[in-house]
Amino acid sequence: MEEIILFIFTYIIVFLMYQLFIVTRAKKNKNKKDKKEPLEILYLKKKYKNLNFKKIPYNQLLQLIALISSFDISLIVSIIVNVENFLLGILFGAFGTVLLILGSYHLIYLFYKKKGMIINE
Repeated sequence: MEEIILFIFTYIIVFLMYQLFIVTRAKKNKNKKDKKEPLEILYLKKKYKNLNFKKIPYNQLLQLIALISSFDISLIVSIIVNVENFLLGILFGAFGTVLLILGSYHLIYLFYKKKGMIINE
């Protein structure tokens, strides 16, 4: 039960921080000439070039990234806290984070691909 409470508490805190620092700044900078996009969106644009980002609602993409990234971080924190071996926790934290984030952003790509938000070649 403590693990679930830790996960939910971590999720809420991380999600609120994402909303405050990432989403609101990205929304403010959306229409600026020299806008600085969040790193997550830059990764999606570089990795999945056949996604049509002009069709994807920018605010929806930001909210989806905030939800997914908050889940990833909360899951990793919950697992690391419950691992007894310090070295194993660090190794899982490093490699698990990378694998989980790559998998999550691939799911975002598949979601938008299924919705037809790809460039017709």
